[in-house]
Amino acid sequence: MFNIKKDKNKIPSILTEDTREKFDEKMMEINIEEKEREAKKKSQELGIPYINFKGFPISPDTLTLIDEETANRLNMICFYFGNNDIRIGVIDPLNEEVNSLAGELQERNKKEVKLYIISKHSMELGAQLYAHLPRIRKFSGGVEITEANFEQYKKEIKTFRDLDAKIKTVSITDMVTLIIAAAIQSRSSDIHVETEEKAILVRYRIDGILQDVTNIDRTLWPQIIARIKLLSKLKINITDKPQDGRFTIFLSKEKIDVRVSCLPTSYGESVVMRLLMSSSAGLTFESLGLRGQAYTDLMREMTKPNGMIVTTGPTGSGKTTTLYAMLNKLNDTETKIITIEDPVEYRLEGVNQSQIDRARGYDFASGLRSILRQDPDIVMVGEIRDLETADIAINAALTGHLVLSTIHTNDASGTIPRFLAMGVKSFLLAPSLNAMIGQRLVRKICENCKEEFTIDETMRERVRKILAPIKKIEGYEFSEKQLKELKFFHGKGCDACQKLGYKGRVGIYEIMTMNPEIEQLIMSGHVSEYDMRKVSEKHGMITMLQDGILKALEGGTTLDEIFRVAKDTSYSVDIE
Repeated sequence: MFNIKKDKNKIPSILTEDTREKFDEKMMEINIEEKEREAKKKSQELGIPYINFKGFPISPDTLTLIDEETANRLNMICFYFGNNDIRIGVIDPLNEEVNSLAGELQERNKKEVKLYIISKHSMELGAQLYAHLPRIRKFSGGVEITEANFEQYKKEIKTFRDLDAKIKTVSITDMVTLIIAAAIQSRSSDIHVETEEKAILVRYRIDGILQDVTNIDRTLWPQIIARIKLLSKLKINITDKPQDGRFTIFLSKEKIDVRVSCLPTSYGESVVMRLLMSSSAGLTFESLGLRGQAYTDLMREMTKPNGMIVTTGPTGSGKTTTLYAMLNKLNDTETKIITIEDPVEYRLEGVNQSQIDRARGYDFASGLRSILRQDPDIVMVGEIRDLETADIAINAALTGHLVLSTIHTNDASGTIPRFLAMGVKSFLLAPSLNAMIGQRLVRKICENCKEEFTIDETMRERVRKILAPIKKIEGYEFSEKQLKELKFFHGKGCDACQKLGYKGRVGIYEIMTMNPEIEQLIMSGHVSEYDMRKVSEKHGMITMLQDGILKALEGGTTLDEIFRVAKDTSYSVDIE
């Protein structure tokens, strides 16, 4: 006799269509029963209660306590939200991420969270309920810091000392939110959370400089890192490999994307959160810090219909911001602009932005080829790193496109030697380049505590030597008398600038444009940075160092800042 349970894999061929349908239904019931028995057995082994969702009512408000993506990823469904407790059905109650999220919900809602074992069938039933939720309900997928919270933090946190005191009195959830909110308020570009032998160190990168802000009890590290990883959609149980993730902070006027990097270290993991504020992309071309002849030269080169403009400098020197500001200046309804970036940091309205994906073979070179088939007027390439990308970009510049890009060199004079070192043909390079921009970012003096500052005679002599070749520029006539009367400023430190004396940053620039003498140097094929600098200064280029000192004379920054970031080449240049 045929046993439907024992012989479920031996389906009789003589079954009719109606009988076969009943047979399939019976088989499905058997499979479901087996899944439920497996769940009950696991429940007994682990001492965790079991529940079957068949016919069990789950309210929408309860269900949305865990968003759909997280529920499906971790196989967990919130099925009860009462006055005293929250109940969650899970397939794997030993999963670290499940337990971390349960702890997070318990802390956030101030209610006990209880886990129940469910079968895969119950999980499927629970997951189907998300489809019946009102579509107007949105899952932010990020940290929501309301404007009210933000204003409260601004009132409570005036200095790093206030943050250090406050952070020791809040929950883990509030602690992470407080660290992020304080970083936004202090205009930080990065948040560093580092485990050390005895404490957790939190540091902010403010205006390019790392500042220690607080120490946290090291015993809290597992909870802090779990919270950050949950927000970033990273795996909590992976601690010995680097991980990258991201999340979004929603404010009423803008959203802030946060890129998260976790790196294994001797005492745990190091976490760096890069804050990408959309308002940064709205920087105007005029507010970059360009001045005088440099501004005029760059404006002229930007209005040309073709050619290449390259920004240079180390990581963190503001190259991408300069490119975005130029794109904002050039962007209009009559112009087609396409970018290829790694990654797309800010969204620009009216600009077609593309992000490289090396895993799929979409790199700068292949992406640039595709972009040129899209009939663009202006192309922005995030970075030129190799000969293939350089060749395509140069040919685009020669065939009617304006190309904007970056390259890693110390200053503008190193751009052409770098291209030649890549293997670019000199006869193509000379006619394709419009301008080369060398730049750095320096901290601005806090206007609230700025005061005149007297420099010593050694420094004054150094400044005189650097400015002497300029002779006359923008209202300054550097006569011997005027050079002796130069005035400088600094910030003495106040609450508005966190006692740092600086607030905000501005660029210092050098703009090198093409001229017949530079073209001859390129065509010779043997050109050094020294040769380029000498010819450019001969034709009136203001160096980054000179531009910075002029900004210091105007009270915008300090000499210490200028010499911290800009190289003094005055000793090696002999102006004819």
